[in-house]
Amino acid sequence: MDADVLIIGAGLAGLVASNELVRAGRKVIVVEQENARNLGGQAFWSFGGIFLVDTPMQRRLGVKDSFDLAWQDWQGSAGWDRLHGELPEDEWAARWGRAYVEFAAGDKRPWLEEQGVKFTPLVGWAERGSGTAAGHGNSVPRFHVPWGTGTGISEPFADKARAAAEEGALTFRFRHRVDGLVLDGDTVTGVHGTVLAPDDAARGVSSNREAVGSFELRAQAVVIASGGIGGNHEQVRAWWPARLGTPPARMITGVPEHVDGRMLDIAADAGVRLVNRDRMWHYTEGVRNWDPVWPQHGIRILPGPSSLWFDALGRRLPAPGLPGHDTIGTLKILRTTPDIAGYDHSWFILTQKMIEKEFALSGSEQNPDLTDRDLKLLLRSRLGKGAPPPVEAFKKNGEDFVVADTLPELVDAMNALTDTPLLDPGLIERQIRQRDAELDNAYSKDVQVMSIHNSRRFLGDRLTRTARPHKVLDPAAGPLIAVKLHIITRKTLGGIQTDLDGRAFTAAGTPIHGLYAAGEAAGFGGGGAHGYNALEGTFLGGCIFSGRTVGRSLAALL
Repeated sequence: MDADVLIIGAGLAGLVASNELVRAGRKVIVVEQENARNLGGQAFWSFGGIFLVDTPMQRRLGVKDSFDLAWQDWQGSAGWDRLHGELPEDEWAARWGRAYVEFAAGDKRPWLEEQGVKFTPLVGWAERGSGTAAGHGNSVPRFHVPWGTGTGISEPFADKARAAAEEGALTFRFRHRVDGLVLDGDTVTGVHGTVLAPDDAARGVSSNREAVGSFELRAQAVVIASGGIGGNHEQVRAWWPARLGTPPARMITGVPEHVDGRMLDIAADAGVRLVNRDRMWHYTEGVRNWDPVWPQHGIRILPGPSSLWFDALGRRLPAPGLPGHDTIGTLKILRTTPDIAGYDHSWFILTQKMIEKEFALSGSEQNPDLTDRDLKLLLRSRLGKGAPPPVEAFKKNGEDFVVADTLPELVDAMNALTDTPLLDPGLIERQIRQRDAELDNAYSKDVQVMSIHNSRRFLGDRLTRTARPHKVLDPAAGPLIAVKLHIITRKTLGGIQTDLDGRAFTAAGTPIHGLYAAGEAAGFGGGGAHGYNALEGTFLGGCIFSGRTVGRSLAALL
């Protein structure tokens, strides 16, 4: 045996699992196809938001939350409907979902703080929902922001792993690509693969695939923590569900190119059961990065509630297609409405006052105030005059942003960004004036305007995320801004089916001896703990919870 446990993937889930095992005195090898600079995986690049329930931060802001409310929201969002028949795909997914909400309402925050994670006082209101109490969405703000953004989550675990490697308890095998599982009868006893040529590429930058050798490693157990398919557009299109219409002909990418899903297919070829592969999480508010790191690098706008959202033909999106409300509901509108399904973009129209208060960009590199833990810069960026500097940089340099003093000039510039002019200035002006008329009173029949007023009742949003209600065509709020939005690939919601210990199943529905899965590769637990939707702040949390569970299960077993 080369180790007690082999872990495939040096992302957050793999690091959390390895740390639990090392702490229990087990010998671990982490196998990773990229170089050491990529330790922490996609978590490093993320905004870092964490879904927590009934915290001191919420209570300070006047938010009343509870496990019961969170579990109601989770069930309404997940919509698990594959619970019957032989080998139901959602059987273990629903159990994992319940266990995760219990974790989020229990020892998740104190445990993360013990690991070195520090939280800001900020609590965001992500995925505000589809508009029904029992449906998708967060009833209250639960998106807790760590100091350091994604690095503040990934680096404490990466630092522990680096220390374990120095002490000899953990071994990293970077530039080792797993090509298959080693089986001895019905037991997984190791992995084999290809040694890739050294590559000094910076974090996230595509690396070479030159083979310089082969390897085989043996252990008592193997953990697949290799991530999802977001960097592989062919895989995304192959598993795109009919319920979401046709996949876009062109997408941008929210994860590095090496997030390719190949380990999922390798597992399936070895007889591992994969479920819910048609469930995925791709954002509709993506913009092309003017300073890209990986191919087709996209950044997601985390919008406040005020921007007006139009389809490719210039029609305002109906609810639940509102900014920050229902990601998959909006994706469905854009991809299943017949006369716009052939277009791969939509539009935000907003004002300078809105962008200053409401635009945030997903990504650790796009939030230097939080990532660098710079309180003075945070106060200047979030509460001072003007938009945060990274947002202003996109407004100035981003090819998807246009700025104008008048609406006709704005629409002309928007039409210049498409192959043929699709937008009627008169139609857009009429819809904006109709919306603006709803602001003459403190009440409204416009769902989006109602949402803005609701948002302003939450202190956190009123201070940092929601502009004072105003008319889009008020010159004092200008200039006008339009943003061309693209579908940006991100997360895989299905994956390897596992039990509550993280043991992987065979295609026949029986646990495979010696094989475990965690993180996105396991659909964040059970092959689909999120169901059809996610409540945000749940992806990193899912990696943490499933990695911790697998690490502790194996530590107790071996």
